[in-house]
Amino acid sequence: MYDIIGVRREDKSPWERRVPLVPQDVKRLFNEYHIKTLLQPSDIRIFPDKDYVDVGGEVKEDITDCPLVFAVKEIPIDFFSPHKTYIFFSHTVKGQSYNMLMLKRMMELKCNLIDYEKIEDRNGRRLIAFGRFAGIAGMMDTLWAFGKRLEWEGIKNPFLRIKRTYEYSKIEEVKNHLNQIGKDITEKGFDDVLSPLIFAITGYGNVSGGVQEILDCLPVEEIRPEEIPNIDSPSNRVIYKSVFKEKDMVESISGESFNLTDYYEHPEKYRSRFHSFVHYLAIIINCIYWEEKYPRFVTKKYLKQLYESESPRLKVIGDISCDIEGAIECTLHSTTPDCPIFTYDPFTQTAKDGCEGKGPVIMAIDNLPCEIPVESSIHFSNTLMRFIPDVVKADFSKSFENCNLPCEIKNGVILYGGELTDNFKYLEKYLKE
Repeated sequence: MYDIIGVRREDKSPWERRVPLVPQDVKRLFNEYHIKTLLQPSDIRIFPDKDYVDVGGEVKEDITDCPLVFAVKEIPIDFFSPHKTYIFFSHTVKGQSYNMLMLKRMMELKCNLIDYEKIEDRNGRRLIAFGRFAGIAGMMDTLWAFGKRLEWEGIKNPFLRIKRTYEYSKIEEVKNHLNQIGKDITEKGFDDVLSPLIFAITGYGNVSGGVQEILDCLPVEEIRPEEIPNIDSPSNRVIYKSVFKEKDMVESISGESFNLTDYYEHPEKYRSRFHSFVHYLAIIINCIYWEEKYPRFVTKKYLKQLYESESPRLKVIGDISCDIEGAIECTLHSTTPDCPIFTYDPFTQTAKDGCEGKGPVIMAIDNLPCEIPVESSIHFSNTLMRFIPDVVKADFSKSFENCNLPCEIKNGVILYGGELTDNFKYLEKYLKE
């Protein structure tokens, strides 16, 4: 006798080829745990339907019989069935208005919702994520945009040889190509007008790690944020990398010393000081978690002042976090892999696709890991595998306290029997709006 789980096809974007479970793990579930996987057919899924059938999966349009359904991105509201359990990135935990109707529908049907984003250990560290791959793709697309922008400005540059992430077959090819470009930079340098060439990375988690993994393929010298204004004898054969933590980006309004715990508990007591660094920077790569209660780090007002007073060094902002008008307020909308950038005009506060015009170029692809679909899916599936048997065994007919879900999974349960769990009661105010 087999338990059954379902995998919904991804159709939010034609670029979304990722899967929550790869064929090899479907095979393991079938052989080792007696769990059979039903998958909706897909023409774009990075692993073809046949690969799943060959390992014991079944491809079937109607998967409503599956009590447990996995997906990657959001699910349309007409897909849900009463009393079923769904596991996906719901993009609801910040009260995102565009997904509140979906959440309401799941509540009406008394569904269970588990969000990968909130599956965490006891220290609050995410356990199932694509973060590294978002960082890798985001850095590559930002470097590509940098090369294009410099070309438009008439500056010859080695970055123009860099391709968009999806144009490479795998991460190893990306790194080999960057290593070659890096050797040329070391030997020949780049235009002196770019020196010192300073890249700022906000954040130090998995996304930032992916960014640095790629950037470090080039000749890089790391400096602390406080060293940025005082680089002695800058070289045109090196990129200066600076990683910003919270203490580097905000300050107490009252003048008290920075305290990380206090900042997260009382962000209203702090203001951004990041603007004091921006005019030194060529590229900003934003990887930091942000909510409305926190200060913005690059504001529309500041950019207008910057471009009124000087011709800034700032060329590109790679907004990997991609909070619309959030920490990077000039991120007016998200972009896609085939149209990855727009130029923000600080005087009209408008966006124009491409790299031409006065103002910074913004890279704001909101599903970056889809550009590395094979490797990101394998990693994600391997991580998810450790939890699936326990979720399948859980008894969702019992109370939340007694359903036998692992505590890490419980941390990610937004809805249980159609009701918000205690950790997510705060979403009630967004559901009423």
